[in-house]
Amino acid sequence: MDVYSFMCAALLCTVVVHGKPTLRKDRVLHDPELGRQAHEDNKSFQYDHEAFLGKEEARTFDQLTPEESKDRLGKIVDRIDGDADGYISTAELKAWIKRVQKRYVYENVAKVWTDYDLNKDNKISWDEYKQATYGYYLSNPEEFEEATDQFSFKKMLPRDERRFKRADLDGDLAADREEFTSFLHPEEFEHMRDTVVLETLEDIDKNGDGHVDEDEYIADMFAHEDGGPEPDWIKTEREQFSDFRDLNKDGKMDQDEIRHWIMPQDYDHAQAEARHLVYESDQDKDQMLTKEEILENWNMFVGSQATNYGEDLTKNHDEL
Repeated sequence: MDVYSFMCAALLCTVVVHGKPTLRKDRVLHDPELGRQAHEDNKSFQYDHEAFLGKEEARTFDQLTPEESKDRLGKIVDRIDGDADGYISTAELKAWIKRVQKRYVYENVAKVWTDYDLNKDNKISWDEYKQATYGYYLSNPEEFEEATDQFSFKKMLPRDERRFKRADLDGDLAADREEFTSFLHPEEFEHMRDTVVLETLEDIDKNGDGHVDEDEYIADMFAHEDGGPEPDWIKTEREQFSDFRDLNKDGKMDQDEIRHWIMPQDYDHAQAEARHLVYESDQDKDQMLTKEEILENWNMFVGSQATNYGEDLTKNHDEL
């Protein structure tokens, strides 16, 4: 990808991320690819498959025959059973789900690494990242003069530099894989959480007073395009703001309150999914799963549509 194409793609991504939505936006941080949503009642088990396998691998399993799916599921079960006692506990299942979701983050970084590591020294310096991402803008600023402030590279550049320096733990302005992962996925790293909170505040705080008031909170989720009445869910969100977001009841959210909102400590998605899988598959109700119980309920864990699988059966799916 040439620099200009890359910059256009970057701008498009910025518009997608920062554009004002007409539909509800969820800023609460979830495990990668694993959001807070109800389990499906139609027995398609898509949510369970993506939680247990990851989104990409779930698609792969959808191409396998039932027999192939069960065989691969058995191999996965052996890996989940860390103490090899023949039983899968909720804790082991939770650890597996967290591992699967974490894998998505590192695979994402691996896909883009070579786009930024320009000198191939297995590190990405701030100058390399700046050149790959902003080089065209820096060389041709006049082409971006008509861009609105919201989508302005001029604002994005210092924000990225601030985040890069926060991720650069040794201060050498060159990110190794772990540092670059925390730069691209700051929500996954404790030392980057303050940066996530600050960027959220900056995105929503339109009047620049360092706080998020109720109208800014609502405007981040919903835009009145036609001047019509607010949807019913907006009324609920206004009540949420008053009752649960504005903890000190001063009419606005500060950074601590924003952290409490987007990083809730009272819900563990992996734990909830692990408990769900155990509850649905635990035939003898001993709070543990055997391989037999999992294989008996294989459709919930991996499923299979047995469609278009001829080509995919030749691929190696044992990386899990």
